[in-house]
Amino acid sequence: MKHKTTLINLIFLFISTVYPSHPLPVFGKNGMVVSTSLQASEVGIEILKKGGNAVDAAVAVGFALAVTSSSNGNIGGGGFMVTRFADGKTFTLDYREMAPAAAHRDMYLDENGDVIKGKSLFGHFASGVPGSVDGLLKAWRDHGSGNISLKQLLAPAIKLAERGFDLSYYEADRFNRNKDRLSQHPETKRIFTRDDREWELGDMFKQKDLAKTLKRISIKGRDGFYKGKTADLIVAEMETVGGWITHEDLENYESKYREPVQGSFQGYDVISMGPPSSGGVLLVHMLNMVNEIQSRTTDIPIDMSFNSSDYIHALTEIERRAYADRAEHLGDADFWDVPMDMLLSPSYAKKRAATIDFSKASKSTDIHHGGPQKESEETTHYSVVDKDGNAVSVTTTINWGYGNGVTVTGAGFLLNNEMDDFSSKPGVPNVFGLVGNEANAIEPKKRPLSSMTPTIVLKDKKPYLILGTTGGSTIITTVFQNLLNVALHDMDIKEAVSSPRVHSQWLPDMVFYEKYGLSSDVVENLKARGHDMKLRGDIGEANGIMINEKGYWGGADSRGENTAIGY
Repeated sequence: MKHKTTLINLIFLFISTVYPSHPLPVFGKNGMVVSTSLQASEVGIEILKKGGNAVDAAVAVGFALAVTSSSNGNIGGGGFMVTRFADGKTFTLDYREMAPAAAHRDMYLDENGDVIKGKSLFGHFASGVPGSVDGLLKAWRDHGSGNISLKQLLAPAIKLAERGFDLSYYEADRFNRNKDRLSQHPETKRIFTRDDREWELGDMFKQKDLAKTLKRISIKGRDGFYKGKTADLIVAEMETVGGWITHEDLENYESKYREPVQGSFQGYDVISMGPPSSGGVLLVHMLNMVNEIQSRTTDIPIDMSFNSSDYIHALTEIERRAYADRAEHLGDADFWDVPMDMLLSPSYAKKRAATIDFSKASKSTDIHHGGPQKESEETTHYSVVDKDGNAVSVTTTINWGYGNGVTVTGAGFLLNNEMDDFSSKPGVPNVFGLVGNEANAIEPKKRPLSSMTPTIVLKDKKPYLILGTTGGSTIITTVFQNLLNVALHDMDIKEAVSSPRVHSQWLPDMVFYEKYGLSSDVVENLKARGHDMKLRGDIGEANGIMINEKGYWGGADSRGENTAIGY
């Protein structure tokens, strides 16, 4: 037994060298911001120091990320915000993109009814109507502290765009690696590529047109984007291909408050996002199945220790069933009757978990329900908490890295390719193997299904964890594992977001795992049970905050450039 414990300790010591960065969470007494951008995190902290609350800071961070994290931060896309105030008030805000009025069910199919490759991913027709500006401003207007003006919120982002900022190695490398993609549209090429040499660490990156767009929002609020000069520029850009998003589409866009998805696990209360996000529903559904499996350990020997063979088998079987349910049942609740009560009920989870055999893997073809959705891994997540304990969790995206590749000429921001998140054709999987059905078919003004999973976990009815991640289809399983890392494996927030992860999603029928994430014995054991094991790169890029009586602990995932700043 002593030898086994020593071996486990050595394995985790090795893992800690593979996933470096801060060995401990970052501490703050009065507030904490964790985001993918140093500059954006600094903006959020400054807003908190000026008397803003967590919502004020989250809005300022959102606009700053539009400048400093071009591949995923955005005003040309959309997202979701989950907030829990110290007084118990909760809201979840949906500012997901919408299909334009001209959209129709078969718009990405050819005359033979086959999917036209790339049409929903690249170019103007891949874009939905952007929702970020409306959503961020609504959150600030309805829930901000009242101490911070709109000009104060936008000023840092305008300064970063107008005067520029020094590129990190990470951001410069991302520009260079995506040069071909960024060269397909003339305005995108002008702003994001260089002809004479590659981008380098410390290069000054200025975005004058984006600064002007942000100034119009600062002066006119929502009308500074959805009407007037910026709206004219968006429509003019669309008219270069015969029209797509119109003035009416922009004026009619509206972010919406949704009912929070709520569940419980191991004494914790979970608050997450509902449809058109599938994240909250699947998170609670999977946690309910974990509860059921743990209840079985008294009858049969199941080893649920971190990344054991039984544990990975359990996660895989749970995730396959959850993603099969996602494909059949989930879509925009304004257009589809989502069976929320069923999917969130412990009794349904019990039925699903009862079909799991710990001696062998299930075949995805034997797990019923199914259909197609698509998602890139280029989202971004940030977490915020203020001195009063108000907590905000935000995940936002333009879908693929740099969206559809089109920068609105004269406005300086990239457009999304979120139309690819709809089911272009029922039963046809996307590039990530996700599938969906009639629930997620294209309709005018409908919002595509998403995996974004901004989440807040309560302990004793107070915010305890603020969680979220990037990662497309892996978002839900990453947040799931982050929460289990704390609740089952007693990890701190830094360990929770940085520990090795696995991912399964019904189709394709395989288990993805990170390098050094599983021992060779575990991999071979899982293969013997019938699992198709596939080594892949990083799974997600999470960040989070843990709150206790001492203060706030920020965890930045060592897979990327996430930055935790506290004060």
